Amino acid sequence: MTATRVLVLNSGSSSVKYQLLDMADGSRLAMGLVERIGEETSRIKHTLLADGGSTRERTGPVPDHSAALKAVAAELDGDGLGLDSPELAAIGHRVVHGGLTFTAPTVVDDAVLREIERLVPVAPLHNPANITGIRTARQLRPDLPQVAVFDTAFHTTMPEYAARYAIDVETADAHRIRRYGFHGTSHAYVSRKTAALLRRTPDEVNVIVLHLGNGASASAVAGGVCVDTSMGLTPLEGLVMGTRSGDIDPAVIFHLSRVAGMSIDGIDALLNKKSGLVGLCGDNDMREIVRRTDEGDQRAQLAFDIYVQRLKKYIGAYTAVLGRVDAVTFTAGVGENSAPVRAAAVAGLEGLGLAVDPGLNAVRSENPRLISPEGSRVAVAVIPTDEEREIAQQVYALVKD
Repeated sequence: MTATRVLVLNSGSSSVKYQLLDMADGSRLAMGLVERIGEETSRIKHTLLADGGSTRERTGPVPDHSAALKAVAAELDGDGLGLDSPELAAIGHRVVHGGLTFTAPTVVDDAVLREIERLVPVAPLHNPANITGIRTARQLRPDLPQVAVFDTAFHTTMPEYAARYAIDVETADAHRIRRYGFHGTSHAYVSRKTAALLRRTPDEVNVIVLHLGNGASASAVAGGVCVDTSMGLTPLEGLVMGTRSGDIDPAVIFHLSRVAGMSIDGIDALLNKKSGLVGLCGDNDMREIVRRTDEGDQRAQLAFDIYVQRLKKYIGAYTAVLGRVDAVTFTAGVGENSAPVRAAAVAGLEGLGLAVDPGLNAVRSENPRLISPEGSRVAVAVIPTDEEREIAQQVYALVKD
C-alpha cells in the first residue's frame, strides 16, 4: 500500500489547527481545532469530511500542547484515521520563522530542531509553539517523517536591497536583523492560483498579493518569485492589522520609553496587541467596522480609512517594484470577504489600470474569481487561500519518493 496521506499541524501559542489530506486525489479527510490550550474551558472541534462533514465538539481542560496533540490523535483514531495508519506518509508542521537557513520544506531531525530553536528570539510568539508540536508528533510517531514548512521560505528569494534594512551591517548581521516576511505559504499558493486563473504559467505573471486577515501582509511576486514583502524581522511591520500597528516611526518607541515611561515589554504589547484596528476604534473585526461606518461612526470610519490608505501605498509601491503588474489579488478573511475593503483599496488607482466591477465585487463565492471589469489592463482577483493544502503539497512532494 502506498502511503499518500499527510497530516498538517499548525501549532499556535494557545491552539492547534489540523487537517488530514489524501494527496492521491487532493481530498480532505478530516480537520479540526484545539483552542484555549492551558485553560479549563479548552475546546476540541473535529470534523470528519469523508462522510459529508459530521462535526463533534467537546470542552474540558487541555493542559498543554502535548495533551492537545494526543487529543487530535484520539479524534482521528476514533474515525479510523489514526496516526498509526500505514496510509499516513508524513506529518507537516507550519513553522513561522526559518530565517535564511531554511528555504524549502525540511525533514526534521535533531539538528534541524536545534536551528529552529535558535530562531526563537526573532519569533518568540510563534516558534516555541511550533517546536512543541514537532516534538510531540515525533514522540507519537518517531518512525514517520516530520516535515517543517516555513512561513519565511517563499520570501528568501528577495534581493538583498529589498531584504536589508539601512542600519550598520555588522550589527544587523550579528543579530540577524533583516526583512524575512511571513504568510509565505499563502503568498506562494495564491500567486500560483492567480496565474492559473489568468490561464498563464506562474513565470509569465507579475502579481501583487494582499493577504488580509487579522494579520495582514503584501507581497510583490515577479514570475513566481517573491521580490518584496511588507512584513519584516517580525510580523509587526507593514500593513495595518487587527491588533498590530504595521509601519511606524521607530522613534515612537524611544518617545514612549523616555516620555511616557513605558517598558520595552509594555511597548511590545501595545504595538502587537493593542494597536491596528483595535487600537484605532476598539474593534478588529472588519465586518463590525464596516457596519459602524455605515451608521456614521467616525472612529470606525477613521480606522477604515487608515487601513485602506496603507493598502494603497503598498499597491503603488509594489507596482513600481514590479514595473509591470498583471494582477492584484485579495486573499484571507478580510481579502476574500470584504467587498468594501476591496473597492476602497483600488478606488482612485485607475491610472495604474486598477478597477473593480461593483456587481462582480459584491458576489460572495468560495471560488477563485476576477472582480475587475472585462478588458482591464490589470486584473483584480479574489483567491481563497489554502495554506494547509500548500503545506501538504510541499510535504508530499518531499517524501513521496
